[in-house]
Amino acid sequence: QVELVESGGGLVQTGGSLRLSCAVSRNFFSINTMGWYRQAPGKQRELVASMTRGGSTNYADSAKGRFTISRDNAKNTVYLQMNSLKPEDTAVYYCNARQLSVDYWGKGTSVTVSS
Repeated sequence: QVELVESGGGLVQTGGSLRLSCAVSRNFFSINTMGWYRQAPGKQRELVASMTRGGSTNYADSAKGRFTISRDNAKNTVYLQMNSLKPEDTAVYYCNARQLSVDYWGKGTSVTVSS
């Protein structure tokens, strides 16, 4: 069982930045992949960025060059640094942990980018 708690969402203007945090209830050595997903109103949940246990990262095309996923092993925390935010980034952002083919989700944190 993995528990995830997101924080850091909020309201920001176009071009601004936010850093999302995801506190994880266990260390990363037992987790295959950590990821950030988002779901905008009326749309399906989509992958934003992910990081494997070995540190390899993957980004959605919409996130490349603007978002960075990182982790702090000592704090069992995953981050999503989001820069140059756009109104289309408005969504609820969810932290995901995949362990042995089982997906765990946080409750999400809301990000609103005003134009």
